[in-house]
Amino acid sequence: MQSFMLRATTCASALLLVLAPAIAQQQHQHTMVNPGDITWKDGPPSLPKGSQIAVIYGDPAKDGVFVMRLKFPANYKIPPHTHSTDEVVTVVSGKVNFGMGATFDPAKTTVLTAGGIVAMPPGTQHFVQNDQETVVQLSSRGPWTIAYVNPADDPRKSQ
Repeated sequence: MQSFMLRATTCASALLLVLAPAIAQQQHQHTMVNPGDITWKDGPPSLPKGSQIAVIYGDPAKDGVFVMRLKFPANYKIPPHTHSTDEVVTVVSGKVNFGMGATFDPAKTTVLTAGGIVAMPPGTQHFVQNDQETVVQLSSRGPWTIAYVNPADDPRKSQ
C-alpha cells in the first residue's frame, strides 16, 4: 500500500509540474485602476452608437471573469435584450433607468443613481435609457454576448 501511495504521489506531483505553467498563464494578474487612468474607446458594435467602453479587468471576448465600464451619452437607449451569463451592473456616475421585459416602456423603469446596482441572471430581458451622461461598471463572465429581443434593434444589422 505504501508503494502505491508513493507512486500515486509521484505521478500527481509530476502532473502538477507539467500543468502548472499552463494554469498560471490562464490566471489574470492583479489590477488596480484609478478613474484618471482609464482609457475610453468607442463602444462595441453590438451597442447603439455613442457609447464608450473601458475594459478594466479580463477579456469580455474570452472565458473568464471580466470588468468593464460603459459610458453612455445623454439620451442614450439600449433596446430590450438579454445576455448569456449573469451580469452585475453598478452605476458609477450619473443615473440610468433600467426596465425589465421584452417591450421598451420608459414608464416601467427603475432609476438607479451612483452606487446603485442591478444583478441579473442569464436570459433576463431588460432595456436601458438615461437622460444624462452616465458611467456604469459591468461585471460578468465572458464571453460577453448581447441578443436583442427584436432582431431589428440589433445595431450590427445596420452595418
